[in-house]
Amino acid sequence: MENSSKEDYRIQSFDIETQKLLKTALKEPSAVDLEKVSNVIVDQSLKDQVFSKESGRICYTIVQAEAKQSNGNVFRRNLLNRMQKEFKAREETRSRSIQEWVCYVTFMCNIFDYLKVNNMPMMALVHPVFDCLLRLAQPDALQNEEEVDCLVLQLHRIGDQLEKMNEQRMDELFFMLRDGFLLQQNLSSMARLLLLEILEFRAGGWRLSETAHKYYYSEVAD
Repeated sequence: MENSSKEDYRIQSFDIETQKLLKTALKEPSAVDLEKVSNVIVDQSLKDQVFSKESGRICYTIVQAEAKQSNGNVFRRNLLNRMQKEFKAREETRSRSIQEWVCYVTFMCNIFDYLKVNNMPMMALVHPVFDCLLRLAQPDALQNEEEVDCLVLQLHRIGDQLEKMNEQRMDELFFMLRDGFLLQQNLSSMARLLLLEILEFRAGGWRLSETAHKYYYSEVAD
């Protein structure tokens, strides 16, 4: 019941008709157009940073409801098709709007975190997620605090899971982050602090010691 009220709260930003569509999809997905539902969720995620962080739970609820109702995966298939389309256009999205790009990466990582197959992350998302995170580790992106913050937040959330899926690509990502931290002279002090924290986070087995946590988060608060 608590989860249901949380989902209701998250969809209050939509118009009445769309709210009705999503509420029905959460309970009786076979009664609505699931392609339309997936497009509504992706569209909102690309323009609303708060929603992009929460939409994974909504998608998970719809997937679970559909599996119970019909043992189908129409919603998941439509969602992945739309995500693939946005993935192909990611450079255009970034050129157009850093905020939209950050929302897209946040949404994709959220979906990776929530939607599992046999309790394992979906293989179809592993390389696209890595590609997005590697783009955030490029020198031009490291100069943008919004992108650095997004990268670090996603690695805190799913870094451990991702590394288990492909350690070699995680090594590649962290070589780039280390080189960026050591070699790029034009990073802001906040970007430098965030990079140092995530380097230490992974080195500690995706955990921070209590002392390190106090150091980094008192610095961020200051």
